[in-house]
Amino acid sequence: MKVILAQPRGFCAGVVRAIDIVEGALEKYGAPVYVRHEIVHNGQVVAELKARGARFVESLAEVPRGAPTVFSAHGVSHAVERQARRRNLTVFDATCPLVAKVHAHAARYVEQGRTLILIGHAGHPEVEGTLGRVEGPVHLVQSEADVAALVLAEDTPVAYVTQTTLSVDDTKAIIEALEKRFSNVVGPETKDICYATQNRQAAVRALSRLVDVVLVVGAKNSSNSNRLREIGAQAGVPSYLVADKDELDLDLLRGANTIGLTAGASAPEVLVEGIIEALRGLGPVDVALLPGVQESVEFRLPFEFLASSA
Repeated sequence: MKVILAQPRGFCAGVVRAIDIVEGALEKYGAPVYVRHEIVHNGQVVAELKARGARFVESLAEVPRGAPTVFSAHGVSHAVERQARRRNLTVFDATCPLVAKVHAHAARYVEQGRTLILIGHAGHPEVEGTLGRVEGPVHLVQSEADVAALVLAEDTPVAYVTQTTLSVDDTKAIIEALEKRFSNVVGPETKDICYATQNRQAAVRALSRLVDVVLVVGAKNSSNSNRLREIGAQAGVPSYLVADKDELDLDLLRGANTIGLTAGASAPEVLVEGIIEALRGLGPVDVALLPGVQESVEFRLPFEFLASSA
């Protein structure tokens, strides 16, 4: 059996920064450190941080007053920030800088007097955070049908932003529907949308042309991991999302000569290595790396942690 690894795959710079912030807070303050929401959508990452003393909560009401608290990479609303101040929490914001950029775009568009449209999945933490940072009404759309259903005049000045884990490729049809529906619509430059999401999706498209099956390592609640599996399936290749080697059904792979393997942006490489080891249960495995983008992006840590490590 041949296994072709997608490049890039796995952790993006925003995920690395978020995990580093939790680890930095644990080192600086000791356990427990409270984390609002899963720091990233990966069970193993969360379990390892729990073992070191991180306590994951869904509401700041669960956090003792004054306790060190980390906001997850998905970002939070202004209401959550105000609640943190009322409880006198020591906050470290692990919001991905690219999500923060979406927040900035949204605020600027609203200041310009435009009606804001957010393209994203209802209920996703990143979407909830973005909705909660805009002063004024925001219209959430998930499909072209949602665009058609908007109760807005066609000459309304509108602007759109997107959930970062969707990418421009995912939202192309919705953006085109907005441009047809409205005469005055603006949105961010393509280069401002999450580079990591687009790189991983492009790698899976290339991978799908070479393999019999695509395996995506990632959690079921990981938006970007689900999109990777969908891209493989849309290319006509049987594609499966697996959290780890224990979830891998080898019977689905019997008869496949070439397996494509990638990982969502919140899945650590050790889980990919575990899948390869499990595949060896079907016989000898030859591992190759698909040529692709080599990412070198790094996001700075908060000043407090930079100072302590100097």
